[in-house]
Formats: sequence, C-alpha cells, structure tokens
Amino acid sequence: MRIRSLGVIDDAVVELSPGFTAVTGETGAGKTMVVTSLGLLLGGRADPALVRIGAKAAVVEGRLVMRPDAPAALRAEEAGAELDDGALLISRTVSAEGRSRAHVGGRSVPVGLLGELADDLVAVHGQTDQQGLLRPARQRQALDRYAGGAVAVPLEKYASAYRRLRSVAVELDTLTTRARERAQEADLLRFGLEEIAAVEPLPGEDVELAAEAERLGHAESLASAAQVAHAALAGNPEDLEVVDANTLVAGAHRSLESVRAHDPALGALAERIGELGILLADVAGELAGYADDLDADPLRLAAVEERRAALTQLTRKYGAADATVESVLAWAEEGSARLLELDGDDERIAELTAERDGLRSELSLLAQALTDARVEAATLFASAVTEELASLAMPHARVTIDVRQTEDPEGVEVGGRAVAYGASGADEVELLLAPHPGAPPRPIAKGASGGELSRVMLAVEVVFAGSDPVPTYLFDEVDAGVGGKAAVEVGRRLAKLARSAQVVVVTHLPQVAAFADRQLLVEKTNDGSVTRSGVTVLEGEARVRELSRMLAGHEDSASARAHAEELLAAARADG
Repeated sequence: MRIRSLGVIDDAVVELSPGFTAVTGETGAGKTMVVTSLGLLLGGRADPALVRIGAKAAVVEGRLVMRPDAPAALRAEEAGAELDDGALLISRTVSAEGRSRAHVGGRSVPVGLLGELADDLVAVHGQTDQQGLLRPARQRQALDRYAGGAVAVPLEKYASAYRRLRSVAVELDTLTTRARERAQEADLLRFGLEEIAAVEPLPGEDVELAAEAERLGHAESLASAAQVAHAALAGNPEDLEVVDANTLVAGAHRSLESVRAHDPALGALAERIGELGILLADVAGELAGYADDLDADPLRLAAVEERRAALTQLTRKYGAADATVESVLAWAEEGSARLLELDGDDERIAELTAERDGLRSELSLLAQALTDARVEAATLFASAVTEELASLAMPHARVTIDVRQTEDPEGVEVGGRAVAYGASGADEVELLLAPHPGAPPRPIAKGASGGELSRVMLAVEVVFAGSDPVPTYLFDEVDAGVGGKAAVEVGRRLAKLARSAQVVVVTHLPQVAAFADRQLLVEKTNDGSVTRSGVTVLEGEARVRELSRMLAGHEDSASARAHAEELLAAARADG
C-alpha cells in the first residue's frame, strides 16, 4: 500500500507480510494514518482534513492479491475492473476541497463499490469495534454471525414472517382507526351514485340535447328559411310570375338536348345540366320534408331544457374539467368500485385479523426456533472465548452468554410466556464474565478490569474473526491495557491466527510486535520547517533497536536490547 500526502505521512510504502505484520512507532508518529489509509481503500468516509497541509490531494493505492474466482474479484469484474497478474489494484483520492474518487482495476468506480469489496477482503477489529461489542445489540449480531447458517436460516424465516405481520398490523390499524372516515366517504359515494342513477344520463346525451334545444328554439325562422329556399328551387304555386331554379335549369337542358347531336362537347354539358336538375329536385324535396317535419312544439322544448338542467347539475357536481356526461359516468364507475372496496372493509378486517393471529402463532414457533439456535451457538461461542482467555493468561476466567427475553403481554409467546419481540427475534444477548472461580458472572463492561476487558475483547475478536470468511484481519490496538505475561500470550495468539490468515496489528506492545513476521516502523522526522512520517521495514539490528525503545523508552539501553533479543528468540522458538 502506498500513502501520499495523508496527515503527517508525505510519501510512504507499506509492505504487509502474508502472515503477521506489526505496525509500531511513537505516539503521534502516524500509526493511525496506516489504519486510516486502509479504511479509505475500503470505502471509508473521505475527510478533507486528512489531506496533508500544502497538498492538493491525498492518495492511497493498494495492491491486493486474490484468486480470480474470489467474490471480491468477481464483483470487481462486474464493475469493469481487471486483475493485474492475480492482483487487484485499488486507489482512492481525496482532494483538499473534499472531493473523492475511486479506481479499481484501472476503472473509475463509485466509492460505494469499495465498501462492497471490503466485506470480502478485510475484517477490521479496532477500539471502536471493541466499544461497540460492549452493547448487547452488537453482541447479538456477533453471535448470529458466529453461528452462521444455524441462526441465519431460522432468522430469515422469522424476519419474513415479522415483516408480513408488521404489514398486516399497519393495514389493520388503518382500517379500524379510520372507520368513521370510511363510513362518511361511503355515504357520500352512495348519495352521488343514487343521484346519478335517478337521472340515468346516457353517453353523448348532453351534446344531442344541446343541438335539439338550438333547433327547437329557432323553429319558426328555420321553417321560414326552408320554405323560401324550396320556393326558389321548385317554385311557388301561389306566385306563377316568379320563375324557379328547376324551371330555368330544365329549359337550359332542353335547349342543349335539341342540338347535342351536332357536337359531342355540347352533349356532355347537357348531361351535366341534367344532373344539376336532378340534384336541385332532390334538395327541393328535402327542404319540403324538413319544413313539414320541423317540430315547433314548445312543450318539447321545455322538456329538453329541463333534461339539460338535470344533466348540468350532475356535471357540475361529478364531472371533470370538461364537464361532460362522459366524465360523470366515469366518476360513477370509479365511485362504484370504491364503494365496493369500502363496503368490503368489514370482510377485509376479518381476513386481516385472522391472518394476524395466524402470523403471531407462526412467529411464536419461529422465535422459539431462533432462540434455541442462539442458545446452542452461545454455548459454543462462550466455550471458544473461554478457551481463548486461557491462552491470554486468564486460565480461571469463564465467559457465558445470556440469551434472555423481556416479558410483554402484547408480545409473542416463547417458552410458554409472552415476550417482547422485534425484527431480529425476541432475544436479548449479553456477554458475561466471571474473572475467577467464585465470582458471579457479570456483563463484561462491569465485570472486568481494564486489562481483563482488553483480553476478553481480543478473545471475542479472535473467535469472531474465525467466523469471518475474509483473508485479512486488522487489529487496531485492541491490546491496549495489556502488559507483562498477558501481552506475550496476546502476541502468541495473534501469531497462531496468522498461520491461517493475514493479520495486521497496530500495537504499542513489544511482546506483541516480537511475534510478527514483519515489523513496520512509522517514524516522524522534522527538518526544522516540515514534519513528515515514513514507514520502514525493520530487520535485524533495526528491529532490535525499535523493540528496545518500546521496552525501555530508548533504544540504547543494554538491558532493553537484551530483553528485546530474548523476546525475538522466544517468539521464533514458539513459532
């Protein structure tokens, strides 16, 4: 991993061992920046305050070796990334203005992808995680993850039933608490539907009635106009002096007919005039029929206007913006469907009540199965942690996990009593410690001293890490508060874990660092104007000097050097 312009680190390369790597250095030298760098590569929050003063951006680049069929490799390929000779190259850039960019396998990707890859790459166990594990909710999550499928399978079934129960309960509550509003809505719908049914509007009726009203309202003028037009076309028997259009056209046709044999062109015109005469006769006949059929009945006009008024009242109340009968009929159709829905609420309430009761019974069985699985896993988990404590100089300590429930009359039945329940079941999980024989088990936050707490949490982390299917584990000073023989045991246990996985530990304990396959020193330098930190791989004499400093506070102490060499020799012999 290469780090540039991040905090006190100007430019440093961090070479991690395939086994156990210890990161050491003076307080304030920048060890935390190594952890922060890894966090950035894993999609952590980009804080512009991390950018080194005077730099435009901080850059962290990492090379992660993995199998081509590893989950992280496959997910990266989905995003368009490519492996480079079996390694995945990842980079993260954080600008001083706060902008952040990520690249995976040569492809620019969303930062969120780094977080997805991190789940399959690195498990981080640090001071923040240690404090988190003091919370019962976090302890339950750790237990569930440790148990694997034994808890995951019943938990998924429980969670599915729980989600359905919550959905049913919300719908049932809505139906029952809004009964009055629904009844009022149903009454209004019934009134409107009855009003529309009483009128019985027909599609397009309003348009037809408007046309009829217009015709009836001007019946006299329409009849007079039709009569005048008829007389102009077909003549008026009472006025023989006026020549009508039909007579004139007939005369023109006769005139051409007498000479059409002499010229075909004139014959064609004669035919057209003949057609014109036929058309005039037809129109004249229709005009006569129109005048005879025109109804000037004032009673019919009154009936039409009354019907139009009834339709207008409906369109104003129930019509859409176009205020047509069609929109009224559409409202009636929708209202009928809604009324059926409202009238069916009582039936729906009965159905939901039955489903709710059934789900509660099912949830009780699933919660019991989940509790049983957790109790079994808790026994194994507590035994594993207790065994780890024996390796950490606490041979008489005993860890137990209390899986319990809180009574609640409104809850589900588990073990023959009603208990509170939630999305993760009805169980409360708490880690208890009896540090020595005869001591009552107490919550770890209250039953352990500072050093004991760190060892208990380290044991929990190591056991928990064993359930994480990831290749790399990062422990950030979880050995705080530990010293002496216990510190040696911590180092020995981490070295044992490193035989099956890559382990990176940020530590201040020489007893822990001595067990590392590789030790990195984060060292701060100051040339009088600029302070910067670098990372150096310690070997041979340099490693002895750093362990001496960690032991005695300065690296030139002869006794400290002897002790450092003794630690290294003992660690190698143990390995």
